Amino acid sequence: MKAAPRILAINGSERDGNTADVLRHAAAHAAGRGVEFEVVDLRHIRMERCGPCGDCNDRTVVCSVGDDIPAVVDKMIAADGIVFAAPVHGFGTASLMQTFIERAGVGYLRFDRPLSNKVAGVISVARRYSAGEVWAQLTVNALLNRMILVGSGFPATVHALHRGDALEDFEGLKNVERLIDRMADMMTLLREHRELTGRDALAAGDVNERVGLPLNELAGVE
Repeated sequence: MKAAPRILAINGSERDGNTADVLRHAAAHAAGRGVEFEVVDLRHIRMERCGPCGDCNDRTVVCSVGDDIPAVVDKMIAADGIVFAAPVHGFGTASLMQTFIERAGVGYLRFDRPLSNKVAGVISVARRYSAGEVWAQLTVNALLNRMILVGSGFPATVHALHRGDALEDFEGLKNVERLIDRMADMMTLLREHRELTGRDALAAGDVNERVGLPLNELAGVE
């Protein structure tokens, strides 16, 4: 029996609020598609900020700061798809998600892009303003990691102010459902291609996009 496709959602909110409600809605919809849906709440993990070492652009080994980031990265690598979800705080991405992007990306993901060809979805939650800017930032992060981004028609941006408001944004939730449906379909297509051919549908490309590093020299990249 084949294992069900798996989506891992990264919740960048500091609270169990509207973003969590949206992800619970997404999880229920995913279950109807036979997709496992796990949420990592960044507020519950031990996550340090980037330290003062300053050698991130030169190092060729993973970050030495000890916290829970490596365990979350392992979950991302094991998943078929990843949803990045964050609320707007101060007209930008909530600080937990920003810290996670920095720590996971610079510290672990940039060396050989292990998220390449995984399916990505992005959700932002906002009172009214900057939902698009946060959605765009998380989208660019997914593309940087060479993921396969699926759309939902209109972006999956959900509007809310007070707790519970997100569940009243029916258009926003419909876009979230479309996002999950398209992620499920794409994950299935990619899995079928892999089973049929024994390889990914898209080549991962060079080892690392940073030129002049030993990693790339070993791979013949100049």
